[in-house]
Parts: sequence; structure tokens; C-alpha cells
Amino acid sequence: MALVDDQEMVRMGFSLILDADESITVVGQASDGVDAIELAKRERPDVILLDIRMPTLDGLAALPRLTPISKVIMVTTFDDDDYVDAALKGGASGFLLKDAGPDLLLAAVKAAANGDALISPSLTLDLLSRRSQKGRTGENRVAGLSERENDVARLVARGRTNQEICAELYISLGTVKSHLGNIQTRLAARNRVEIAARMWESGVMNRPNG
Repeated sequence: MALVDDQEMVRMGFSLILDADESITVVGQASDGVDAIELAKRERPDVILLDIRMPTLDGLAALPRLTPISKVIMVTTFDDDDYVDAALKGGASGFLLKDAGPDLLLAAVKAAANGDALISPSLTLDLLSRRSQKGRTGENRVAGLSERENDVARLVARGRTNQEICAELYISLGTVKSHLGNIQTRLAARNRVEIAARMWESGVMNRPNG
């Protein structure tokens, strides 16, 4: 994985936490978006932790050029709706506050690497829920989901991991992944964060069983 932040102390802190885990290897660091793109092309990391505000080229500008290569988790001190909107459009796989703590940091990286991107409960679920107040979009697409696909998509929108969905719906991990693939196709979503966004935007999350 790779770390991208203009503050060296932040990168060092993240690196110490991540390198202490035997299942994670930090293959490189960058201090701005330009260097991040070069690093990603060279090392092809599974996951990139990407800061939003940086000099030369910020995280949001670099994001669309990084997501075709790696899963990208946006790391920030800000919880502004506009940042989230831009990051979703750029294909971010998740969001994490810089003060989230070591356990959540490790969980987010491992989840993203497994294609089960973790949405920081203190940040993204709150922001995604606000999207339902901006006007309903994509309601027809959501209505096209089967009953079981709807169940899975609602749990994704609540921030559940694949394993948690297995436990709640009493289905296998393979079945969950199959449903997620179908849901992404039906909702034109690139990842589970976009599935969550589509569900909140449609307004269905504010209805009974939402």
C-alpha cells in the first residue's frame, strides 16, 4: 500500500501503525498528487491512503488517475459535503478521518484490499445520509433491485462489511459478493461507497426498514 500526505509527520505516524501489521506492507510515500500518480504507476499498490488538501495537485484532482490503479481511501480532517461529492465522482472506495485511530485505520486498509471498503462511521454514513435531503435521484434504479439485492444494498448503505451482511442475512460470502456485483450493475455503481450513495440519494433509506 502507499501513503500520500503533504505532512511528513502524518505519513510517519500512519507508516508506523501499518508496518507493525504483518499483513500490510507500505511500498512508498508521496507528498502531493503528482508524486502519488508516479508512485502508483511504479509500485501498483493495492490500496492508497490519499489526503485531500495538498500542494501542486490535491487529492481530489489526483483521485481519478489513481482509482484505475488502486483502491483509494480518502483521509482528511474535513467532513464537508462537497469533498465527499467530489470524491465519490472520482471513484473513492472509502473515507477516513485522520483522528480515527489505529484500529479503524488498519480495518479500513484491510477492508479496501479485500474489496470490502470500510466507510468510517464517524464521517461517511452521516454525510451520505444527508444526501437524501438533497433531492431524490436514481429511485427507478433502486426500485429495479430484487428483494434480496435490496436487503444487501441497504446494509451496505448502513456501513456493514461483507461478513456482517453474511451474518445478518444468513447467506454465504460468495452469495453476498454475487449480489453486490448485480447491485453495482443495476445501480451503475463502481464500488460499495457508490452503492451506499445511490441508496441514500434515492430516499429509500428514510423509509420503513431503511
